[in-house]
Amino acid sequence: MSDNEKSEDLKGGPGHIILLAVVFAVPVLKLAWTLGGGGEASEALVAMEPSNWPDVLIGMLLNTALLASVLAVVVSRTTYAYFAAKGGARVYADSSVVHTLPTAAVVPLTFALVVGAFHGWWWGGAVAVASYALRLGVIVEYRTGRREPGSGKRTRTSPSGWLQHSADTATMAALLPAGVVLPVIALAGAVDGRSWASVVECDVNTGEGNERARLVELGRKGNGVVGWDIEGDEVVNGINCGVSENDVVRPPLWRS
Repeated sequence: MSDNEKSEDLKGGPGHIILLAVVFAVPVLKLAWTLGGGGEASEALVAMEPSNWPDVLIGMLLNTALLASVLAVVVSRTTYAYFAAKGGARVYADSSVVHTLPTAAVVPLTFALVVGAFHGWWWGGAVAVASYALRLGVIVEYRTGRREPGSGKRTRTSPSGWLQHSADTATMAALLPAGVVLPVIALAGAVDGRSWASVVECDVNTGEGNERARLVELGRKGNGVVGWDIEGDEVVNGINCGVSENDVVRPPLWRS
């Protein structure tokens, strides 16, 4: 099979590209915008140490229910389509509907439980319904012949019958959360000016005695924290810390 015969799901479509951007680029943008620039982001990353770098993305997901929900839906559909294009579609074709439909629900229900636990069960229910619906769209694509089970390549014939039209509609519907909704929400979350981690008020030694300062927590050290001094624009050590009720570090991009 030549490269150009492989399906978009196998090579990597919008879902794959956007997922990579959200996982790697958006957290860096979050750091740079929130702290004030690339130099500040680099200093914070060094202070955080590599083991804590995922905290930026995790913090964004915990703080923004919509981002967590849409990301879960996109991951659920993208992984399902990818493994179908890798050969899993033959399993869909050979297995009975009674077996395929419950199996397709496992990951959506798992994501629904995770999102629901952190953001409420309404969000979890929405994730379950949307994720499962898009996975059903993948199944319908293969079972109606809109994709070839052997390669995952989309057939170029005109759809006939309501099932094939439904399969094409499902394909277009899958592009909306992956290609439009997720990048917009992720970028908005990256430049909203809110901290991805706890904002704490600590005693900081300035060289002329201790002063109270607001810090973005980057890590823990002994009885204190390593944090970004919001007013001083530098990494400092803080002690006697308490959680601040305000997690806004700077105004969002659209108000700057």
